[in-house]
Amino acid sequence: MSLHSDFVTRENVLIVRLQGELDHHEASKLREEWQSHLKRSNVDHVIVNLEKLTFMDSSGLGVMLGRYKEVQALGNEMIICSISPEVKRLFDLSGMFKIVRLVDNESFALEMLGVASCEMK
Repeated sequence: MSLHSDFVTRENVLIVRLQGELDHHEASKLREEWQSHLKRSNVDHVIVNLEKLTFMDSSGLGVMLGRYKEVQALGNEMIICSISPEVKRLFDLSGMFKIVRLVDNESFALEMLGVASCEMK
């Protein structure tokens, strides 16, 4: 299975929804697409929804860490939400959750960032 990425801007928040497998074959494409959205959109914060991500390797972690550093350098926040147990284990082993916040779902992440809650699909 390949990776499908969906980018949605909600007020000043870029929501990144990933589905499928994020491995070294998909990482550079995702990095370029994500950076493009960060540059052309008027966004401050990022929410990464991993509910439908079934696999991630260390190159995927590299993409996440790189975007986190970009967002943080501007004084903004990146939040991970809706993570599967398999992918969560990789984040736990890497220590990513010592720097990146994890919350249960996208609605809660939006509320934390001050965006009015309403269900988005």
